[in-house]
Amino acid sequence: MDPERAQSYAFVPRPGAVPLTIERAEGCYLFTPDGTRILDAAGGAVVVNIGHGRREVAEAVAAELERATYVVPVFATESRLELLERLRREWLPDGLDRVYLTSGGSESVDAAIRLARQHHVAAGRPERTKIIGRDLSYHGTTVTTLSAGGHPKRRAAFGPMLTDWPKAPACYCLRCPLGKRYPSCAVACADDVERIFEEEGPETVAAFIAEPVGGSTAGALDPPPEYWPRLAEICRAHGVLLIADEVMSGFGRTGKKFGVDHWGVVPDILVGGKGLAGGYAPLGGVFTSDEIVAPLAAAGEDLMFYTFGAHPAACAASNKVLEIMEREDLVRRAAEQGEALRKRLAPLEDHPHVAEIRGRGLLLGIELVKDRDTLEPFPPEANLTNKVVGAGFAEGVFFYPGGSGPAQDVIVLGPPFVIGDEEIDKIASALCTAIDSAVERASSA
Repeated sequence: MDPERAQSYAFVPRPGAVPLTIERAEGCYLFTPDGTRILDAAGGAVVVNIGHGRREVAEAVAAELERATYVVPVFATESRLELLERLRREWLPDGLDRVYLTSGGSESVDAAIRLARQHHVAAGRPERTKIIGRDLSYHGTTVTTLSAGGHPKRRAAFGPMLTDWPKAPACYCLRCPLGKRYPSCAVACADDVERIFEEEGPETVAAFIAEPVGGSTAGALDPPPEYWPRLAEICRAHGVLLIADEVMSGFGRTGKKFGVDHWGVVPDILVGGKGLAGGYAPLGGVFTSDEIVAPLAAAGEDLMFYTFGAHPAACAASNKVLEIMEREDLVRRAAEQGEALRKRLAPLEDHPHVAEIRGRGLLLGIELVKDRDTLEPFPPEANLTNKVVGAGFAEGVFFYPGGSGPAQDVIVLGPPFVIGDEEIDKIASALCTAIDSAVERASSA
């Protein structure tokens, strides 16, 4: 591809930048026009689960486009019905039988927040207006989802436009925001959620939203085992809906169908995205119960759709991706290969600039610091994370950049579930080399 032509696409990150051009993708690899092969250790944006280039998904999409190009989301199509039936039969937690499909994660979280609000209004509780989120979180790029999230950099330009909802502390044991240590803390970060409810007046709170296993904001933050059961208990006690944002952690990524399955918790509303169609089509979902929908139905209200939500071709893609996941037992494989990758990364646990390796399944985060004993970060101007990503490309591997706030420099690993042992070895060795290279450059700058 002509570099000038590629440059015309690059309004992000900035005018004049020339983006990396990908000609095709297959399995766990990306290919540039000159034939360079790049191992996709990020699964794109932690999206790809069954691997790139599966022909049977493309064939399912093509067949559906011939049958139904666009159909208003509120109408039924065969592809929509097949997907809904598969989700209810094979994937969703018990009781979450109501499905609303969007065209992505931000839309899904936005819709989940609207659903929570409409539920309370229709049930005669219009005073419940607040959505409580957490620090070091990310729920999407709409004004509403940015308001619910706690990603300082992504919120910065929009401060005056955002709703100033309170934030609970992240369950970030490495740097506990409450100055405590697990397990003697008795999971105080969960109890702090109840404190916020009581300070705000629980009768004013519509929902609490959190990622079961954190995404890229702070790098796969994995909560203590008591955390989610305690959250569910607190929300039930105060009549607050519990929203689990599983856009990144859902559909097998953590080694269970959903992150909440690790703790046996069924939220009031579950949000899915990336892995729902595995990168083969834009699709997200909001999953809830008859109990949550009932007040809307009684009031004759609907949850307004997005134009491209539940697109027939996207539903066909998702149905085939999930069928492949089931047929090849890829949720189990994500758990096994995640464990293998974690073991292969073990030598990095003693690296002088690795503060922590955390996460579950094939959603792992590596936090980097200048001094692992004091947890002093590199100066922001060192731009360490991007230096690691650049050094990774030199090794033929794409790592996903993350980090925000105190977790400034984070590398996220989220490869396809079909990743093999050879690729796992390459990820581990390339990451070690990339960190050393980036630190050397940052230190000599």
